[in-house]
Amino acid sequence: MSQLSEEKTKLVLEKLTKYIGANVKILIDRPDGIYCFRERKNWVYYVSEKVLPLANTVGPDHLLCIGTCFGKFTKSGKFKLGITALHHLAPYAQHKIWVKPSAEQQFLYGHHIMKSGLARITEGTSQYQGIVVFSMNDLPLGFGIAAKSTTDCKHADPTAIICFHQADIGEYIRSEDIIS
Repeated sequence: MSQLSEEKTKLVLEKLTKYIGANVKILIDRPDGIYCFRERKNWVYYVSEKVLPLANTVGPDHLLCIGTCFGKFTKSGKFKLGITALHHLAPYAQHKIWVKPSAEQQFLYGHHIMKSGLARITEGTSQYQGIVVFSMNDLPLGFGIAAKSTTDCKHADPTAIICFHQADIGEYIRSEDIIS
């Protein structure tokens, strides 16, 4: 486990800010201690600083992962947020979309959200804003990017895409290679 470089830390924090805004500070400085991001083979992990000394007792060849996997760096150097971060992002999300029960399954199959499947959207959501997708029972389903702003959604036709799919909890079933 190595500490992220300044450049990589900036990329991770920018991506998180897109979804939870200034609440990134809450992720790092929590009531139960300070948390940080560590990297191993281009995978980024969110881990408590209390656990880090314990990880140092394990050899690098024997340590598979530590903490929660938040995503990975692609070969082109971009940071891709993983669905495993959803549990930490959902409580702090600034922009949310709730989907109708009829559209939940389509989203969980990896499809974009259309206006016909939209139940509610957070007021003031701008276009290309990171959003967390919820069911009508407030169960976090995944996250995406707003294809239209809140005001544009009101006037869009039912087949218009409202949210571009990024990740969903159905990935566990569709993809066998989540952590390699």
